Amino acid sequence: MRVRRIIKRIATPVVVAIAILYFLIDALVLSLLRPVLAWLAQFKLLTRLRAWIESLGPYSTLALFLVPIILFEPVKPVGFFLLGTGRFVPGMLVLVIGEILKIVIVERLFHIAQPKLMSIRAFAVVYTWIMGWIDWLKALPPWQLAMRWYNAIRLRARLIARGTWRRLTALARGT
Repeated sequence: MRVRRIIKRIATPVVVAIAILYFLIDALVLSLLRPVLAWLAQFKLLTRLRAWIESLGPYSTLALFLVPIILFEPVKPVGFFLLGTGRFVPGMLVLVIGEILKIVIVERLFHIAQPKLMSIRAFAVVYTWIMGWIDWLKALPPWQLAMRWYNAIRLRARLIARGTWRRLTALARGT
C-alpha cells in the first residue's frame, strides 16, 4: 500500500505536466487555425458537407466523429518515435501535419455535430467527465502560469506582426 502511495505521489505531477503540455499544444494549434477554419467554412463544398453531416443520425455522426480520431491519434507516437531515432525533420513533419489535420477535422466535426453527439447518453457522460477533468487541470497553478506565458507570447507576436506590417506598408508607399 505504501509503495502505491509513493508511485502515485511521483506519477501525479508527471501525468499532470504531460496533460497540460498536450492541451496547451492543442490549444495553441487550434487558436492559430481558427481564422483558417472560418475562411474554409465559406466554401460551397464545405457547406454541402456540413449539411450532410447535420442530416446524419446521432450514431452515424458518432461513427463519423471517431474516424479521424482513430486515424490521427497514432500519429503522435509515430512522430515521437521518429524524433527519438534521430529523424528530426520527418518526425516534426509527421507531428505537425498530423496534429493540424486532426485538430481541423475533429474540431469542425465536433462543432457541427455536438448537439447530436450530446443526445447519446454515454457520449454526454464521458464528455462531461472529460470537461470536468480539463476544468480541474485549468484551475491548477501550472496551467495558469502556462496560460499567462501563452497570452504574453501571443500579445508580443501580435505587436511584432503589427509593427512589421506597418513598416512594410510604409516601404511600399515609399514613405
